[in-house]
Amino acid sequence: MSRRRFLALVCAVVAVNSFFWLAQSGFALPRGLIDRFFGPAMIRSEVIVESPSGGVNDFRLDRGVITAIVPGTLTLRERDGTVVSIAFLRRAKIVGSPSAASARQLRPGMRVLVVRRANAPAHLIRVEG
Repeated sequence: MSRRRFLALVCAVVAVNSFFWLAQSGFALPRGLIDRFFGPAMIRSEVIVESPSGGVNDFRLDRGVITAIVPGTLTLRERDGTVVSIAFLRRAKIVGSPSAASARQLRPGMRVLVVRRANAPAHLIRVEG
């Protein structure tokens, strides 16, 4: 391989690596925009995600304070005063607090973020604060 071709190859590799290094943050959504939609000020949200294989997933996110809880259903009072009852799976994953590792340990007054598919029971409950 001639010295000129080797130098051109090295320049091309460095240029491509530099592009991907800069594009990593340049093509991403700004952090402020993500926090604005999904940060602590979020009340409720519906997120539709399309996978590369063409499948569409519809998620509901609800944030609020638990006002009542019965086996399989919790009632939230959201920040705007809306009260919503949400069914959850018995095996729903509870994260965010070591004091609440299972659904039986959830109590009224706890602030939570509930994640569920469109009309399905919640599969994730994140205890906040």
